Amino acid sequence: MASGAPATLRVPLAQQPRLLKMKEMFISKFGSAPKFYVRAPGRVNLIGEHIDYCGYAVLPMAVEQDILIMVEPVKTQVIQLANTNPLYLDFSTSVNNIQINQTKPLWHNYFLCGLKGIQVELAEICTKSERYIGTEGGGMDQSISFLAEEGTAKLIEFNPLRATDVKLPSGAAFVIANSCVEMNKAATSHYNIRVMECRLATKLLSKSKGLAWKKMLKLQDVQVELGFSLEEMLTIVEEVFHPEPYSIQEICKCLGISLEELRTQILSQNTQDVTTFKLYQRAKHVYSEAARVLEFKKICSEAPANAIQLLGELMNQSHISCRDMYECSCPELDQLVDICLQFGAIGSRLTGAGWGGCTVSMVPTDKLTSFLKNVKQAYYRTDDQRLALENNSLFATKPGGGALVLLEA
Repeated sequence: MASGAPATLRVPLAQQPRLLKMKEMFISKFGSAPKFYVRAPGRVNLIGEHIDYCGYAVLPMAVEQDILIMVEPVKTQVIQLANTNPLYLDFSTSVNNIQINQTKPLWHNYFLCGLKGIQVELAEICTKSERYIGTEGGGMDQSISFLAEEGTAKLIEFNPLRATDVKLPSGAAFVIANSCVEMNKAATSHYNIRVMECRLATKLLSKSKGLAWKKMLKLQDVQVELGFSLEEMLTIVEEVFHPEPYSIQEICKCLGISLEELRTQILSQNTQDVTTFKLYQRAKHVYSEAARVLEFKKICSEAPANAIQLLGELMNQSHISCRDMYECSCPELDQLVDICLQFGAIGSRLTGAGWGGCTVSMVPTDKLTSFLKNVKQAYYRTDDQRLALENNSLFATKPGGGALVLLEA
């Protein structure tokens, strides 16, 4: 399935109280009415964490919750942006002088970076556009946002971008739980360090196998070039890498390049000062997680009697790998996963970049009510900050539709 522009839908505003309220706020702010509205769904990755930028397929779904943007085209060269959340300040700038400061990822930068890539296919260009923020992302979020369809998860594959329906088993609900720990992946180096560790692992694996390592950018490239299975790649990881962190000096020695060459030709701008990299752990996570994604899809397709149990085990393995091999969890996420499993989830894992954010849990539908009640009591009502966010932090969801342009009927 190819990427493309979002669908357009005409809606009677009288039946959309949320849109009506936002329209009133828009008129109050700008003195005129919006010409159209844009809906982008929230997304949750069911399995396949931190592997999209390594070239591997992921398995996300859009959720029913969404974000709305109101738009009025203007004839001036000035863009004006406002947010319904008062925590985010108004912003205006000239279209001829768009400045994006990667060291201070303010909310409006996410709008501005899209302007730099608006004239090509949206799902792919949004992936590239985010890099103006400084995030070396892989494209999962943007792809599922555009390609999602109500009622089905998607296997998202890259190069070329394509999406395949994945029918989730009946009898289980997916529950999103916010750890109430925030991690801005554009404001910190955690995310980009992981991207770089995977890139360096790619280079060293390639060199060890006599491949043209300078051309290799993703761990999937090595697998494709060698023609090996994911299980065979895991064996090679054990043979080639040592578990101890690699110093930049050791990496230079392995590749036969100078420190200057490493910094100018391979390392990204915000990883220049990193002195050690964990290559064994990151490569092991990527290849094993890529295998879990394919197994997850296979189970959904074959729908055995114990499908829910099997999928739950894969989700649990994914979290353990994210926690121990990729080190992208945090104490609160681990605690929340444990609580979810304690109160009836068959599988639970962090979802998204990690270091905070949310978990996704698969819960039998007959246990859903008691599960939600018990998790609220055990995690949210033991902490004042979490309690204040409780109402929007825990919810069950179904696969939702993709991005839409909404017009008044």
